Amino acid sequence: MNATPADLRRWLTARLMALCAAETTSGQEDAGLPVLRELLRELGATVVEQPVAEGRTNVLALWGRPRVLFSTHLDTVPPYFLPRIEGEVLIGRGTCDAKGQIIAQLAAVKTLLDEGREGLAWLGVVGEETDSAGATAARSLATHLRELKVLINGEPTDLKLATGQRGAQQVCLRCEGRAAHSGSPELGHNATWPLLDWLQRLREQPRPVDGKLGPELWNLGLLQAGEALNSIPAKAEAHLMARTLPGSTFLDDVRRLAPSEGSVDLRLDEPAELYPSVPGFEQAPMPFGSDAPTLRALVPERMVVLAGPGSISVAHTLDEHLTLTGLEAGVGLNRRLALHFLGD
Repeated sequence: MNATPADLRRWLTARLMALCAAETTSGQEDAGLPVLRELLRELGATVVEQPVAEGRTNVLALWGRPRVLFSTHLDTVPPYFLPRIEGEVLIGRGTCDAKGQIIAQLAAVKTLLDEGREGLAWLGVVGEETDSAGATAARSLATHLRELKVLINGEPTDLKLATGQRGAQQVCLRCEGRAAHSGSPELGHNATWPLLDWLQRLREQPRPVDGKLGPELWNLGLLQAGEALNSIPAKAEAHLMARTLPGSTFLDDVRRLAPSEGSVDLRLDEPAELYPSVPGFEQAPMPFGSDAPTLRALVPERMVVLAGPGSISVAHTLDEHLTLTGLEAGVGLNRRLALHFLGD
């Protein structure tokens, strides 16, 4: 980058703050395109824009014949709040998840270009926080990436390489009853009680732990029953999100423990993924999912790294932040990873 540490810090700060000033919650990612286009022009990239839906565009930047592809997502979760700086801490929606990843990756690209290297690409996809529509659509960009050796996907991992990620299952548990007046409950059948008992039985089941991926766990995200205080509920539903391990029996347990009134609707089933180690880089389990399993299909040998600056513990919170020291370390991490796969 041919710049002093102070110059680099100013470069990183200005560009991250500009990206975070645009509200790009899922579904309106194109609000950030003007800033992103200007940044990629500054870096001399050949840019391919891929419309995914109205107001939602994937962006692929190329430098030479890519062997290393950096990627991350363009969308953020709500609620949006404006970025600000407190000391050396950058606070705002997207600072670590994942606009900080964008800047750490593109700054690494800039340092490599300044050293005369090519064979690089960067991909920003829409919808990672919701439907992964961008990652799914991006697989058709493979014609630009035939010589890829690795995908480096950016997420806040505290600068460690993820050992993999757990699978995801979304399951709806439903119980049917019979409505009646609340003053005569014996004339009906309350659908809520068997559902609650079902959930309690499931809570009592021990879940396994994997040395590389961590514990299998599930969350009760939505619980719905009844229509009025003075009526016996005829229907009750529980919507669960499970983070599953290879060989998971979670769905089997849900079905085995079901009451006679119960039924199970599996709405999402994504397998767990293990990621290879890279010599000289620390690995650790991560508690979250990402687009890496979908995007690794762009790499002929499916080599993937999931890593970046920042902590998942503050992502999606009103305290989302990234320190400038952490951002600078993220640039260094991405540069070293790229050099490793470029053969240096």
